Amino acid sequence: MKPLSRTSTRVFYLNGNMANLWQVIVMTLMYLCTWLKRSLNWIQFREAVSDTVQEESDNLQSEVWRTNQEYRTYQQQSNGPMVMVQTSTHTFQVDLEKLADCSEYFKALSHSCMRETSEQLVHLEHVPSPVFHNLLQFCFLQRFCVPEDLFVEHLQVSTYLLASGFTDRLLIALSQTLTECTCLGYLQLAEELCSEELQQTVLTYLSKYLLEYPHLSKGLDPHLKAEILRLRSKGSLHLCCLRKENLTSRNDPETDVARKLFRLEEDGDYVKWSSLTDLPFYADKWCFTTAVLYNYLYLIGGYRHRVKKGYEFKMASFRYNPFTNQWVSTAPLIKHRRHFSAAVCEGRIFAVGGWYLDSLVTPDSSTGVYTAVERYDPWIDAWEFVSSLPLTDFQFSLSLSHDSPLTTSLGHCLYVLGNIQRTGEKLVLRYDTTQDCWCELLPTLTRSSADLPILHFLGAANSQLVVIGGNNSETMVTSFCVDSQKWGPIRAIEKTTLIGQGTILHNEVYMSGMKDNAVVKLNLHSLSLCPLPSLPVTTCYESLFHLYF
Repeated sequence: MKPLSRTSTRVFYLNGNMANLWQVIVMTLMYLCTWLKRSLNWIQFREAVSDTVQEESDNLQSEVWRTNQEYRTYQQQSNGPMVMVQTSTHTFQVDLEKLADCSEYFKALSHSCMRETSEQLVHLEHVPSPVFHNLLQFCFLQRFCVPEDLFVEHLQVSTYLLASGFTDRLLIALSQTLTECTCLGYLQLAEELCSEELQQTVLTYLSKYLLEYPHLSKGLDPHLKAEILRLRSKGSLHLCCLRKENLTSRNDPETDVARKLFRLEEDGDYVKWSSLTDLPFYADKWCFTTAVLYNYLYLIGGYRHRVKKGYEFKMASFRYNPFTNQWVSTAPLIKHRRHFSAAVCEGRIFAVGGWYLDSLVTPDSSTGVYTAVERYDPWIDAWEFVSSLPLTDFQFSLSLSHDSPLTTSLGHCLYVLGNIQRTGEKLVLRYDTTQDCWCELLPTLTRSSADLPILHFLGAANSQLVVIGGNNSETMVTSFCVDSQKWGPIRAIEKTTLIGQGTILHNEVYMSGMKDNAVVKLNLHSLSLCPLPSLPVTTCYESLFHLYF
């Protein structure tokens, strides 16, 4: 064997030292990892033990106060004047200044010259000791541990002692536990205690589930019913959108994306459509009209579904509650309608016009408009017929870009606008919901005054009907005063293709267009058009409406 050279020997020892150094580093890292792991386990163990001890301590304290006066003594660091409070079974030593901060009753007592103040003994024998103990726990230690089945007793005492902070905390807990079975009992308690705060908590619950539990509101006083309805319109108002009609094949990948309810989110400069929920049916072809009543969205119409021998059109209606983000099925229309108008008036929904088309194919000139008018009562979930459209001696022509006839409401009346086929005039019909009768409002808008072969929108604003229509070259806006029965000036705006079902709010009309998946906002004063952010889906007969969330 050849002996190692001096250089080789140096390299050999250097490699050996490096190997030893690497081994030391590895062992050190392993030790550190083991130490960290044990430390973390120890911390978790200590936290678990601490939580257990704290829980056991709380449980122990919740009972020990009954037998130990020390746990019935509540004193702040300021060492203020103490007062003894005699409750039903126990006495409590309490810092009067601190208690006065939490209770208007004790605040008035502390500034009075009553014998209870001078003797430093307050008689509250009619107050249950456990309830007063929980009040002190909250006021002095910020602990709230009131069982649900004792809310009534605690609200009675809290209201009597005018402890607003404790009452507010009780009402927060109550709002999370109210049920169909308990809310009317608490409403009666609110009347007995003359507590507006408790009443408002219960009415807020009833407003949230107004039509889910219609029997709960049925027997209430009119002013309470009015307050419940007012609360349904309290919150953040958002523009919403859904595709009201879809006739593409089931193989279109966009159909699933379009089966959504969208909401426009606005936060400073951030404005974007977001998906709220899926529509409450599964189909590739559908045709619905929307209506908003008591801040519920109604989706009324039908969709195509498979049967043994192919497909058929199924009538269906749904109701969406934005406060719960839930859909429920409601009674469908009596007649099979498509492309009808829906308007809300005097707490009812009216379905006007439309035509019968189970196959969802394009209508032609022979398609007749329904004259039958239906009215929906949300309290009993039922439709019924009312007086029909007076179309005996003439016919409304069809507007394939919108529901026909177009319908809106103003006061206690419905207003319908349409084309007279023979002359092309625009005629307004009025339905009085209190008299159940129709009449014509003259004069008509003649073709010489405005060339409006296509009607896009009919709405109501400032006691006037707002009409938007157009022809091949321009889009026009006009109005009709229902009191003077006079047409307003014809004003032209830039040519805009408007489709679907629009809505009006604060003198601004919202409708969808064919260009760039856009939703546009039209100011009725300036006639300026403002595009809103593009929808996530291609615009195709969208319905726009506002909901409170």
